[in-house]
Amino acid sequence: MSGLLVLAWLAAAAGAARAQTFQTSAEFAILMDAQTRGVLYAKAPDAPMIPASLAKLMTAAVVFEEIKGGRLSLDDTFVISENAWRRGGAPSGGSTMFAVVNSRVSVADLLRGLIVQSGNDAAIALAEGIAGTEENFARLMNERAKAIGLRSSTFRNATGYSDPEQRTTARDLAVLSLYLIENFPDLYPIFGEREFTWNKIRQQNRNPLLAMEIGADGLKTGNLPESGYGLVGSAVRDGRRLVVVLNGLRNARDRANEGRKLLEWGFNNFETREIFKAGEVISEAQVYGGARGRVPLVAREPVRVLVPRGASDRLDVKVVYRGPLKAPVAAGTQVAELRVTRDEVDALVLPLYTDEAVESGSLSQRAFDALFELGTGAIRDALSKLL
Repeated sequence: MSGLLVLAWLAAAAGAARAQTFQTSAEFAILMDAQTRGVLYAKAPDAPMIPASLAKLMTAAVVFEEIKGGRLSLDDTFVISENAWRRGGAPSGGSTMFAVVNSRVSVADLLRGLIVQSGNDAAIALAEGIAGTEENFARLMNERAKAIGLRSSTFRNATGYSDPEQRTTARDLAVLSLYLIENFPDLYPIFGEREFTWNKIRQQNRNPLLAMEIGADGLKTGNLPESGYGLVGSAVRDGRRLVVVLNGLRNARDRANEGRKLLEWGFNNFETREIFKAGEVISEAQVYGGARGRVPLVAREPVRVLVPRGASDRLDVKVVYRGPLKAPVAAGTQVAELRVTRDEVDALVLPLYTDEAVESGSLSQRAFDALFELGTGAIRDALSKLL
């Protein structure tokens, strides 16, 4: 059984045409607001793409979680195996922190090698130190990705090296970035460090946004011949944080310019509007076999969306749930989602909760609901065969 309740709401602000006027040469892109999780711009946000070194964000997430859980310390040390040195160090010809083979390096320094220098040797050393092998570590990456809520990502290594099965999406990388920012406030600042020196070799952070004075404080770049140039970045201005994800660009200059332009467009062209207060009844869900036939639905926090400044944008608001709900229904149960779209862009997705409890109905009420559901179910089945 499924129920879909659709509402329409017109924003008090105004002009839909401006919502998606920005254009980028990136093949994949998304711009997301941290507070509302609203999407300001999207271009193939759910299409599978090759992450390249952007996969190191997932590597960092696993390491951060190990530290937060007390299973790992920044002072712990891992050996730079011959595998890590040969495949990810100086002999590899790729990005490296230039760690010496068979040396022991602290987790704190390996994280800086991973994040600031995009060192493949650091990524492999962390993976081997935590899970024994990079293959085992990749399993941890996928488990953590699922727990975070990444819906379309598969990781096969800690470095981002080419693998036919290693894929992600722009939306998943934005969700991952906000997870890193919000859950690890003591470790996230590593992403904003401008340089790191190891083995007497000083390297600048590869994230070009950090040098632009636009409020950027992380996250990561990536590049493979088959993926093009990619960037995941975040910036804060006047208390608002935005996350940008780009991939499939032709060169490093385009990557830097497109990242800056999209962030500045988001900061300059949108404002926050509250469309429902916390606890305000947004809609009702049908209840089957209950003392009452409907239960009010509310959000636990104010529902705010970002709309173009000075525009008259139509917001399409949908309440989606599987239903009718079967009684008894407890108060405070998440049973639905509020989905707000603006000019075909998913501006907001928010859980909705029952505002009241609904007890089981009398025998006659349950019998009536059963007959009603039997009839409507037959109608739905007939319609589904025709559509």
